[in-house]
Amino acid sequence: MSGAIWRQHFTFNKYSQIAARAVRQSLVEAERLKADKRGSTVLKYQKWENGQGGTQVPFNQPKDN
Repeated sequence: MSGAIWRQHFTFNKYSQIAARAVRQSLVEAERLKADKRGSTVLKYQKWENGQGGTQVPFNQPKDN
């Protein structure tokens, strides 16, 4: 029963996000940087008209380190 207590406070996505962040922070510096790069995502959208996709537009510009 105590294993599911987190469900009262977090969605599964939020729980997995917190767990992933804790794992990444526990890694040594070189491996942590690689994991941080894999963890970032870029969300784009494009408008389709007449079966043709338009230009892909990012919602948020990616941050350069």
